[in-house]
Amino acid sequence: MAEPKTKYDRQLRIWGEQGQAALEKASICLLNCGPTGSETLKNLVLGGVGSITVIDGSKVEVSDLGNNFMVDESSVGQSKAKCVCAFLQELNDAVKAKFIEEHPEALIETNPSFFSQFTLVVATQLVEDSMIKLDKICREANVKLIFARSYGLTGFVRVSVKEHTVIESKPDHFLDDLRLNNPWPELKSFAETIDLNVADPVAHKHTPYVIILVKMAEEWAKTHGGGLPSTRDEKKQFKLLKTGMLAVEEENYKEAIEASFKVFAPRGTSSDLQQIISDSCTEVDSNSSDFWVMVAALKEFIVNKGVGEAPLEGSIPDMTSSTELYVNLQKIYQAKAEADFLVIEQRVRNILKKIGRDPDSIPKTMIKSFCKNARKLKVCRYRPIEDEFNNPSLPQLQKYLTDEDYSMAMGFYILLRAVDRFAANYNSFPGQFDGAMDEDISRLKTTAVSLLSDLGCNGSPLTEDLINEMCRFGASELHAVAAFIGGIASQEVIKLITRQFVPISGTFIFNGIDHKSQLLAL
Repeated sequence: MAEPKTKYDRQLRIWGEQGQAALEKASICLLNCGPTGSETLKNLVLGGVGSITVIDGSKVEVSDLGNNFMVDESSVGQSKAKCVCAFLQELNDAVKAKFIEEHPEALIETNPSFFSQFTLVVATQLVEDSMIKLDKICREANVKLIFARSYGLTGFVRVSVKEHTVIESKPDHFLDDLRLNNPWPELKSFAETIDLNVADPVAHKHTPYVIILVKMAEEWAKTHGGGLPSTRDEKKQFKLLKTGMLAVEEENYKEAIEASFKVFAPRGTSSDLQQIISDSCTEVDSNSSDFWVMVAALKEFIVNKGVGEAPLEGSIPDMTSSTELYVNLQKIYQAKAEADFLVIEQRVRNILKKIGRDPDSIPKTMIKSFCKNARKLKVCRYRPIEDEFNNPSLPQLQKYLTDEDYSMAMGFYILLRAVDRFAANYNSFPGQFDGAMDEDISRLKTTAVSLLSDLGCNGSPLTEDLINEMCRFGASELHAVAAFIGGIASQEVIKLITRQFVPISGTFIFNGIDHKSQLLAL
């Protein structure tokens, strides 16, 4: 068998060994293994998730051969769960795969405690009623849950967990933590030892831009009552101070001009971080998660030792500089980051002791990662699905329905719920059987209108076209749509399990007619 190191080499570069270890420990339960469910699991099995349990009570029919790559002619008439499970097992022999031949709806009804053994449940193609019941069961048992459904040319994905906290949110664009606008004493005194007006041209053009900006910001503050440039004119003026270039081609001064916006960034913590440290969960007790214990320590740090700032990250970007100055600068940043980390670590240990837990129960590596990412922490909370279904935010609903950009996604969202009501009333989905098309169209329209009025949106426009399309879909799962929805769902599973990157908030709607994906926050 291939060594896992090489086997998962590419993904290790994205979520690292800790992320991979979390995946290999996870047990995933899939409800319904039609194309949407099979495609979701395929991605997770290839990624090396620990174990999968496939639950489906149906038999493979000839129609399944057209949209599910994980069954073939020889499977017809056999248990779908068994065939899909065998196929998935072939993709990766390191994954434990098992199946249960039962209808998920029956399991939700009769054996709710069954779900508590899993890390995460992926529920596909469930109707609204079962979704609500399953959501309650998983929340109660603290099991992560993802709903996914494809329906003709549309589909949705919705994450549902009480709370999900992320240390490594890995945002695409984030400002370096250089503290140019708020240097600590060691950085200040290091900058003081360097003369920007040095006559030696080689030394002049090898002064790192960090030093240039720290010194210029200090100059500026002296003549502006201690403040930093804030208005547009001041910022322009500040950039002119950089005429310290001796020659036209001095890279370090160009870098300083390009990076000057880092001096204008507000000091202290961002509003996002402010919100997290003022969350009621920072009042920790013996049941608090490690994350909130560390946030409590961070809160104390910011108020006291950090003087309003989060711990320093400690890394600096590449810049034009002499090797000696760059290495010295690097050491100053690393030393400050290490000192900040030690203060926070001590606070974490003290808090653990205070709430009656083993002071060493949070490993050093975790606290270190927490300090490094302190400015990028994320807390995601999801409304119970029942709550969203019964009282979605009315202003949002109306905004989406009338907004040209969102009206189609919102229309699909309403119709995906309307088809479930339709099925509950008429025992089939609209357009599922030949011959009843016109009747189904008018029934679906009536159902959608009454759903909207139940939600408090009277006379909201759902176009005839969209209702006709929805009936044309006839509740079919198209492979291309299922593969896309399964791709999104599996990506969210990985985010939740590795606790890296930020999972989607709200309901993700795919509109295959216009090739558009949108998030609805209801």
